Amino acid sequence: MAEQIPPAASAEVPGGKSAGGKGRRDHRSGESSPKVPRSRSSGGRPYDPAGQSREEGQKRNGNGFRRPYGRQSYAAIDLGTNNCRLLIARPSGENFTVIDAFSRVVRLGEGLAHSGRLSDAAMDRALSALRVCSDKLVRRHVHLARSVATEACRRAANGEEFIERVRHETGIALDVISAREEARLAVLGCHVLLESGRGPAMIFDIGGGSTELVLIESTDTVPRILDWQSAPWGVVSLTESCGSEGATLADRMARYAKMRSLVAEGFAPFAERIGPARERMATDVPLRLLGTSGTVTTLASLHLDLPHYDRRAVDGLIVPSESMRSISSRLSSMSVEDRREVPCIGRERADLVVAGCAILEAILDLWPAHRLGVADRGIREGILRSLIASDGHSCTDRLR
Repeated sequence: MAEQIPPAASAEVPGGKSAGGKGRRDHRSGESSPKVPRSRSSGGRPYDPAGQSREEGQKRNGNGFRRPYGRQSYAAIDLGTNNCRLLIARPSGENFTVIDAFSRVVRLGEGLAHSGRLSDAAMDRALSALRVCSDKLVRRHVHLARSVATEACRRAANGEEFIERVRHETGIALDVISAREEARLAVLGCHVLLESGRGPAMIFDIGGGSTELVLIESTDTVPRILDWQSAPWGVVSLTESCGSEGATLADRMARYAKMRSLVAEGFAPFAERIGPARERMATDVPLRLLGTSGTVTTLASLHLDLPHYDRRAVDGLIVPSESMRSISSRLSSMSVEDRREVPCIGRERADLVVAGCAILEAILDLWPAHRLGVADRGIREGILRSLIASDGHSCTDRLR
């Protein structure tokens, strides 16, 4: 059944300059917890350390002056299986302006595939990152926030214990969202970068512990969700499930083939459901595809031969799918030592990027679009747009 994304996602496609290179842009700690904004499954909660009532419409800043209510800042925290990310923004007319951001690889799901539990080391890494987030929320006078956790906390036997520990040690109340909500927020955060066109389009999010696939239909304002699937394969879970890379090229190729087979099997129910729509469109209009994940942004950076990652060059880029397949094939054949020397991959992603390539190729098999849109935005942006709109501001999805 089709699902309408709430009006908070009302969109305006941002323009952009040519990205240059080979691609182009589409031109259209155990101490007492601090007071930080708490989150709920239904949305954020106001934070006012000065005790100012919301009805008064104003709030004191650190210097004792009053800050207009409309200038309050909003925050979104996304604690995934591999990364912890924070985005803080302030409404700006019909858009919003990012005033602070934070991202750290924490590998919360490390070892989860085998043990079924979050390890002590992984939880400590995540807590360290969340303490940074907590400090930023206070320093930026955040008025409303929502903090979510995804697949690792959904699957872990000790997930609830970890959530309570986070609340006690940092003051951040994590909302463990469903795969459905994760997919919805990802679409809400990045759909403005989808190429214009007719017929259904695919948006996907390759995470650390799962991958979400969403079939949407474009409208004049916001997309309508036609179907969706969450598969339990992300870059961390797939990497750990397939064991070591081996010592030879043949070992690496066999492992990569196994990865692709596992992912294809996980996508099979969705592939069967969307098959008729895909076949009808194949002879009529070009298939449209948009991806948001570290995998697609990393591969897009390699496509552009960037010496280091540059969000401005990557976010909104349109890349030929064959280029992404070629890069995936090359990376899967390389040893992990060689991948560590590749710009934009480095040590943090060297062992995980192959799994991401396998997932991406399985998606391209499922939805064989000739071009792939790349988004360096997703759940956090989706949360922010919902929060700002629900708090009485107009937000048309343009990210500055």
